[in-house]
Amino acid sequence: MSTSDMTPTATPSDAHPRFAEALRELGLDVEVRRFPDATRTAVEAATAIGCELSQIVKSLIFEADGAPVLVLMDGSSRVDVERVRSELGAGKVKRAGADLVRETTGYAIGGVPPFGHITRTRVLADRGLLDHAVVWAAAGTPHTVFPLDPKRVIEYAGGTLVDVRERTA
Repeated sequence: MSTSDMTPTATPSDAHPRFAEALRELGLDVEVRRFPDATRTAVEAATAIGCELSQIVKSLIFEADGAPVLVLMDGSSRVDVERVRSELGAGKVKRAGADLVRETTGYAIGGVPPFGHITRTRVLADRGLLDHAVVWAAAGTPHTVFPLDPKRVIEYAGGTLVDVRERTA
């Protein structure tokens, strides 16, 4: 078996159609990689890509006083819900359920990209994403990812740069 047989195919059509359309609208030409095995979790994605766990962008939907909020976090860190609550000035913040994630973004958990959603939400991007020259994010399905400069990911997502990762002891 040659190496090309093991290399994932790369065409924008591999992205979820809604996300492919978002890329076109932004004039973004990125390499979308499709993997036969799911890249639903940050660990699965980093393993498939062959990159550091912290180079994965997790696009996580939270509910802040009932309103959806997108938090972009690196794959090796966890979101500190209390810091998100404080940042938003919200009374209560919790992880959104699968229905709200799909209703807000148009994508299922495990495939949510950082932008190209069906609704506009507030976006918080953790500063830790800037630790890398290139990060990888879901392209709308649990089997597809794309690389991009983290500053551009945050810009296209309309994100506000914040510190919302859990502090390690």
